[in-house]
Amino acid sequence: MTDTHPRSMPSTPLYMISVAAELVGMHQQTLRMYEAKGLVRPGRTPGGTRLYSEADLERLRVIQRLTTQLGLNLAGVEHVLRLEDELRKQKARANRLERELREEIRTVHRSYKREIILYQSERHPEPRR
Repeated sequence: MTDTHPRSMPSTPLYMISVAAELVGMHQQTLRMYEAKGLVRPGRTPGGTRLYSEADLERLRVIQRLTTQLGLNLAGVEHVLRLEDELRKQKARANRLERELREEIRTVHRSYKREIILYQSERHPEPRR
C-alpha cells in the first residue's frame, strides 16, 4: 500500500513561513532573504502565502550547516547548492538510462531463440597416400 499523505511527499508545500522558520531555527526574514536570493523556492497559495515543503526545510537546514559550520557566505552556498542540484539531476539521468538499458537488454534476451543445436564438425576423409 502506498502512503499518499501529504507529509509523505517531500515536495508538497505544507508549512507557512512562521512554522517553517521555527522548525529550522531561523528567523522569518532570513527565509525571505534566502528566497529573494533564489536559494529556496517555497510554494505559494493563490493568495500569495508562502508554503514550505519538507524538501524546502531540508534545503534550509543544508544552508544553515554551510553557513554556520563551514563558514560559507551566501555566494558560496549558492554555488554548492547549484552543484548539488546538478549532481542530483545527473544521478537521476544516469539511473533512468540504466533502467532503459536494462530493459533493452531484457528485450534482446527475450528475442533470442532458445534452441540448443549440437555442433558437429564435418569429417573429411583422410587423404590417401
